[in-house]
Amino acid sequence: MARIARLTYYPVKSCAGIDVPSAEVTGTGLAGDRVFQVISPDGDVLTQRPHPVMAVVRPRVLGDRLALSAPGREEIVFDIRRDGPRRPVSMLSWHGEGVRQDPRAAEWLSDLLGRPAELIGVTPDHHRVSGGVFPGLAAFGDAHALLLASESSLDNLNERIAAGQGEPVPMDRFRPNIVLAGWTEPHREDEARELTAGTARIGYAERCVRCAVPMVDQETGVKDGPEPIRTLATYRRDPQGGVVFGMKAAVLRPGQVAVGDEVIVHSWAGPSPSTAAAEPPFTATASRPAESV
Repeated sequence: MARIARLTYYPVKSCAGIDVPSAEVTGTGLAGDRVFQVISPDGDVLTQRPHPVMAVVRPRVLGDRLALSAPGREEIVFDIRRDGPRRPVSMLSWHGEGVRQDPRAAEWLSDLLGRPAELIGVTPDHHRVSGGVFPGLAAFGDAHALLLASESSLDNLNERIAAGQGEPVPMDRFRPNIVLAGWTEPHREDEARELTAGTARIGYAERCVRCAVPMVDQETGVKDGPEPIRTLATYRRDPQGGVVFGMKAAVLRPGQVAVGDEVIVHSWAGPSPSTAAAEPPFTATASRPAESV
């Protein structure tokens, strides 16, 4: 039986996450997840890939205010602008708009990154369709609403790293929203297709192809490579390029989740390890948004 071992949301894309005992699952993922992002003057998203120091930026959501802090820097607190002046933004293949936040946040981030930067938030009418086996909606995550990973997958990876005389890595290197415990076989999340977690329904979108971010120490904001990418490349290569760890998912039905909740898999890509105990499959066709054209 799988259960939820950890829940994490990341208010600002590529910045530190916040662990919570329970969370609302909205159509775009855990409530408050990646609803802000840092952009360059031309509107492109800025991430840990070129700016690993973003890992140590710790957001705190204080009702209608947002606080940003980092080691050696004074915390800044400002009102969240839910709507207001907007500007064009782009991320991967998506192009849209974001609400410009307090200029003081832009100054604080620009000073930290050593380059012009601005903080923006999702608009009230934000609508970004994600693809995959189960399409869905997303806020400012790379492409999907949720990222799931299992403890058994990490344990297997760390055993392989140790066999190569490397140091084990913590789960936060992969920045998942939901960490699953209870599966003995690694990477079972790759095979799950339709799941219930708490009262939420989740559908598999695709395996998560990893960039260089897992090589960033999330506590120090310093690249600490080559692990875990080096070891993943020995057994987790994607046929289309890159290495994979974790599963990206769409929200088929919003609900509530909590640490300790049982996760029931309704359908698998291959044979279920416990078909007799599984609940009957359910169909979520009506909940799936159409693909963007």
